[in-house]
Amino acid sequence: MAPSFVADLLSDTLTRPTESMRRAMAAAEVGDDVFGEDPTVRALEERVAGMLGHEAGLFTPTGSMANQLGVRMHVPPGKELLADELAHVVRAEMGAAAAFSGITTRTWRAERGLLDPAEALRMVTTGVGPYQVETALVVVENTHNFGGGTVQPLPAVEELRRSTSAVGVRMHLDGARLWNAHVATGEALDAWGATADTVSVCLSKGLGAPVGSVLVGSTALVAEARVWRKRYGGGMRQIGLLAAAGLYALDHHVERLADDHARARRFAQACAEAAPEVVDPATVQTNIVLLDTGAVGLAAADVVAALAERGVRTYAVGPTRVRATWHLDVDDAGTDAAIDAARAVLTR
Repeated sequence: MAPSFVADLLSDTLTRPTESMRRAMAAAEVGDDVFGEDPTVRALEERVAGMLGHEAGLFTPTGSMANQLGVRMHVPPGKELLADELAHVVRAEMGAAAAFSGITTRTWRAERGLLDPAEALRMVTTGVGPYQVETALVVVENTHNFGGGTVQPLPAVEELRRSTSAVGVRMHLDGARLWNAHVATGEALDAWGATADTVSVCLSKGLGAPVGSVLVGSTALVAEARVWRKRYGGGMRQIGLLAAAGLYALDHHVERLADDHARARRFAQACAEAAPEVVDPATVQTNIVLLDTGAVGLAAADVVAALAERGVRTYAVGPTRVRATWHLDVDDAGTDAAIDAARAVLTR
């Protein structure tokens, strides 16, 4: 059984289905999705594709699978993808692009994960024949997990899209937390969808569904990705139960992400008041706060352990970086507890 904390800020994947979501799951109409016969899955795929302005969608068990299917659709073995050095597809998907698809990866440096189109474009390599690895894809992550929930500026991504399209390079948007970017900025989801050939979005992070992501793209591309999903062992049967959770989350849990953002900013502000060097509240745009514990001479592992002793669970993402992530299972009282614990630990 999972340990009990007064504020569990380890990840926004920790949420458990609400009672209303469980009822929606129990009532879901189901069928065999490998044969394309689950009506609830089809409804979810069509809805997400429509929200993002794409032709078709594919339900996957994980965000990593959605990303890896998208990547594979664009990059032939032996060609390369470009992403920033902190990107989830680079740091947290276990080298899958190379292991499964024979894809080379190169990265650019991005402070807080923030996209600078010029940095990406200077690395794009095309038209070099058999003499160098050619770029086939650029991946952008929004919001940026290891960057601290950074929201990418839409004009910057649109600029990159125009420039890559001009030289025949495709784009994939890792939108695991695109819902957070949408709520934080008010920018339309289909505007984001237009910036990429494929987009992945996660249902099991801030939206609180128990499992699942959706990859969207053209009808032909999604049909090919469906074959590869089966080949990767991701073919699923009566999963309308899970898709129903995703549909419920889209109906009830998108706009409430603003509550997570407000609580994260309140926590960051309190930490900055206690130890100004640890975090700049102005950089906290969504539900993730990164604390620079090295600025006060503390190792991340020691801070994580000390917070846990006070009932607050966080995550060390580097030797001196601690991540705290808000979600629908952390309320104002939990946030207050996290603030009290952080003040005590950061100023001891």
